[in-house]
Amino acid sequence: QVHLVESGGGLVQAGGSLRLSCAASGSVFIFKVYTMGWYRQAPGKQRELVATIISGGSTSYADSVKGRFTISRDDAKKMVDLQMNSLKPEDTAVYYCKLSGYRGVDYWGKGTLVTVSS
Repeated sequence: QVHLVESGGGLVQAGGSLRLSCAASGSVFIFKVYTMGWYRQAPGKQRELVATIISGGSTSYADSVKGRFTISRDDAKKMVDLQMNSLKPEDTAVYYCKLSGYRGVDYWGKGTLVTVSS
């Protein structure tokens, strides 16, 4: 099975930075072919897409984080990171890593909490 584990969450003041990491393991033999994404879910809200990175390295971002967040991947290490700068209180959420697998099946990590204080 595919296992995803997020790390790097914590408490940070507004304007600060944080770097999240997602490590893939299990039956992921050719990590480089998969589209990876970061999502977040704030209290009382639906889970939303934050950033996506496809095979080859092209990236996409939600309008709310453009210019502040950067997604990257290291296929040799089977990892995807999310560098978050200029954090705002509205960025507070549980952040989830997603791997888009074969036949429309998505795999999710359990999430890591990011809290941004004002």
